[in-house]
Amino acid sequence: MNLEKAGFFTKAVHAGEKPCPLTGSHATPIYQTSTFVLKRNVEQPPTTEWRTAYIYTRAGNPTHTVLEEKMAILEGGEAALATASGMAAISTVIFTLLKEGDQIISSDTLYGSTYTLFKEIMPKLGVKTVFVDATNPANMKNALTNKTKMIFIETPANPTMDIVDIRAVSEIANESDAKVVVDNTFMTPYYQRPMELGADAVVYSATKYLSGHGDTLGGIVVGSRNFVMEVRRTLALTGGVTNPFNAWLIVRGLKTLALRMDKHSENAMAVAKFLSEHSKVKKVLYPGLPSHPQHELAKKQMRDFGGILAFEIKGGMKEAYTMMEKVKLCRCAVSLGDTATLIEHPATMTHRMIPQEERLQLGITDGLIRLSIGIEDSNDIIVDLDQALK
Repeated sequence: MNLEKAGFFTKAVHAGEKPCPLTGSHATPIYQTSTFVLKRNVEQPPTTEWRTAYIYTRAGNPTHTVLEEKMAILEGGEAALATASGMAAISTVIFTLLKEGDQIISSDTLYGSTYTLFKEIMPKLGVKTVFVDATNPANMKNALTNKTKMIFIETPANPTMDIVDIRAVSEIANESDAKVVVDNTFMTPYYQRPMELGADAVVYSATKYLSGHGDTLGGIVVGSRNFVMEVRRTLALTGGVTNPFNAWLIVRGLKTLALRMDKHSENAMAVAKFLSEHSKVKKVLYPGLPSHPQHELAKKQMRDFGGILAFEIKGGMKEAYTMMEKVKLCRCAVSLGDTATLIEHPATMTHRMIPQEERLQLGITDGLIRLSIGIEDSNDIIVDLDQALK
């Protein structure tokens, strides 16, 4: 069967996987090895086999290959690369694309670690980042110079749920040599396809929805074959490689990605509607609500609205912490995309590295709470949030 023409559910189950030719194992084997024995004719020079065979897991592993082929097909890219974490995916792309004197243009609202990487680490390497309000693509265009080599956007943004018009930004980037890189962790390829909207590459924290069970770390880069080949070389040199067991867990998680995402999204919509009518809640940030300022754009470039939302509680930090201490079903923890509902306080947890003044300008207030809605019964989540708010 030609999987290129198959539906998403079918691709998620079958892409990249074949029965083991040695044992007939239906499940993908875990090749838990650091190195591979090469079969080389000593009378011939090391040619094709040495270039294509598995040699050392830092440079490639059969379990990695299954994950990479599956993600390339799900995303609609030519190739993919598995890394040790989402941050390893982002940093490896940066090391591949940029050199001293280059410039990044980035959306101003980002996951805290990405923001810190751009703000504190990259300047030490001579790379400047210009942060702009990417909800207005004109800001990206105005910041563009001949030094701009990468435009990085995260949409929806963590944790404010701002939406960036991927197609508009990609069209602006076409006027230059800049590559558009999209962090698609919140939406997954099931709900949003950045490369079909013009992006050059997509990065993921596979720790989140792709794996889906909160039990592993991983990252993914997807792009053209030539680009991924360059990124793979950088990864082999810098070492941010995932281990075979983690890759296997992500492969397993991907098989149920679509099923889980539909439940996450259904639950998130129910919770968002409940919170938007609650007397203790100042506002709710969820692209699926008509009250979201970019609701129409979200409907246009996303298949559904995902499982992440944020809300601002009346009373600020004290009330936020009081409420979070009272939840019983929801779990207070960073990360997202788990089967369980996770609740966190961005100002003092995931985004604590951002200076207060900048954080407040971005809308990450002391009363803002982020929810990663799980796959429990939606009514049970609502009952728990309601009793905690009371």
